Amino acid sequence: MNSNTPDQPNAEALRSRTDSEEIIQALMDGKNKRVRKHLLRLHPAKLAALLELLHAPHRMALWQQVDAALELRILPHLNPDLQAELLGESHAASDADAIDAAQIGKPGHVAVNQLDAVRSALRDGKLKRVGKVLQRMHPAKVAGLLEALPPNERRTVWSMVDTERTGKVLVYLHNQIRVTLAKDLDLDDLVATVQYLELDDLVDLIQSLPTELGSRLLQNTTGARRAQLESMLSYPEDSAGGLMDATPIGVRANVKVGSVLRYLRLLEKLPAQTDLLMVVDRQGHYQGALRLSTLVTAELNLRVADLMDAEVAGISVHTSAVEVARLFQDHDLVSAPVIDGNNVLIGRITVDDVIDLIRDDSDHTMMQMAGLDDEADIFAPVLVSSRRRAVWLGINLLTAFLAAWVIGRFEATLQQIVALAVLMPIVASMGGVAGSQTLTLVIRGLALGQIQKGNLRTLLSREVGISLLNGLLWAVVVSLMAVGWFGDWAIGGILGVAILINLLCAALAGLAIPLVLDRVGIDPALAGSVILTTVTDVIGFFAFLGLASLLLVK
Repeated sequence: MNSNTPDQPNAEALRSRTDSEEIIQALMDGKNKRVRKHLLRLHPAKLAALLELLHAPHRMALWQQVDAALELRILPHLNPDLQAELLGESHAASDADAIDAAQIGKPGHVAVNQLDAVRSALRDGKLKRVGKVLQRMHPAKVAGLLEALPPNERRTVWSMVDTERTGKVLVYLHNQIRVTLAKDLDLDDLVATVQYLELDDLVDLIQSLPTELGSRLLQNTTGARRAQLESMLSYPEDSAGGLMDATPIGVRANVKVGSVLRYLRLLEKLPAQTDLLMVVDRQGHYQGALRLSTLVTAELNLRVADLMDAEVAGISVHTSAVEVARLFQDHDLVSAPVIDGNNVLIGRITVDDVIDLIRDDSDHTMMQMAGLDDEADIFAPVLVSSRRRAVWLGINLLTAFLAAWVIGRFEATLQQIVALAVLMPIVASMGGVAGSQTLTLVIRGLALGQIQKGNLRTLLSREVGISLLNGLLWAVVVSLMAVGWFGDWAIGGILGVAILINLLCAALAGLAIPLVLDRVGIDPALAGSVILTTVTDVIGFFAFLGLASLLLVK
């Protein structure tokens, strides 16, 4: 024992020096979470000595990572001048935060612009203020703020999010940004933060991360939680099994209401969005649901079998996510049981997950219509975004050349009657708008399952009828305007007929294009608008210039 005693101070000094070096390196790398982790291991006196050794910029950067409780333990170990400097820095930040907090809730108060507040604090190097702003925000709001920041500022703000909240923020981020920020975390921090997540959120996170990183998260999860994770991850992401969580509360049909209530009181808390208790037999087979609203108002001596609703059907674990969303929408569900092929209860789906699914599908569709499906990050690198957009610009260029080729076939006609060149865009524009209306309606109908083989003929008749009426109306209006402009009844008549033809063809194309694309497995929202624009432009120009060539050119 005595022979080892002299080495202990040396070992302590070496460990302290190593921590100090790692703190400085982490500060230079912007790894603020790692800095805060090292701070917890150092004695306040050692931290005070480190602060006195550092140059002013590094000293202030380190002080920004010291929390209020640790500040009070470090200050007594500092020399008076440095103590006054750092204490003044802390008071200035606290006063500014107090002013912000005092404004909230006052009459006529305009909500604090958190983005401006965070960017201002970043410019001034006041990372403590950034941390305090983030603490007052819901994880979803933090995610939105991160997505609104340029990459360099995003990384700094991300480093100020508390570890226990990091996982919850990741859940609300778009996949592209989520992966980038998750990779920026130390594995230990990532493993620690996912322990605060609900199982279904953790499944979503693992599925969105690169395979290697997701596997390491799974490997670092143990016990029953890991078994549940592996079971949930075995189902496709876009199925009921991929959406469900493993937290249903099951009760037996022969149990009395009083016993169920006593059992619920023993739980620390009910799972979120719990409006149903699932009724199962001894083998776990699903039999029906007991609504909480029914349970809390029932006589204590009644049995669950007398109160349960056997018509609440279980959702098969293999049901598609789209069908799950439709069931929730049609039946106004808050939660629903999920069963396997043997009718065994294995989980439940809640409305918050369905809302996230609908929102993601909506974002996906909107971005696809502009060819921006992979550009969720508005601050993605310029070269990457340029390459993605270039593909769709190239496709559009090809379709534009096709329309230009059609126009070129009537070059002689245009040289003789210049008015045709002035009026051409009207025909194409009217057809494009009419076609996009039908296209949007059909894409929505396909997504909601409203368009089936049995109602296609009726839908076609309806769209043709609408286009015929609108075509006749606007053909007359535009023809009269053209006559008033150029004083030529022949040009007015040809323009009106061309518009009528283009609107009818636009309706047919708007209906047929998404149906054909859907049949061949291509998302109609992705390519439908490009094809439709080509069709309406080509037919519009061909009809207008072709009629003019036949009837006006001698």
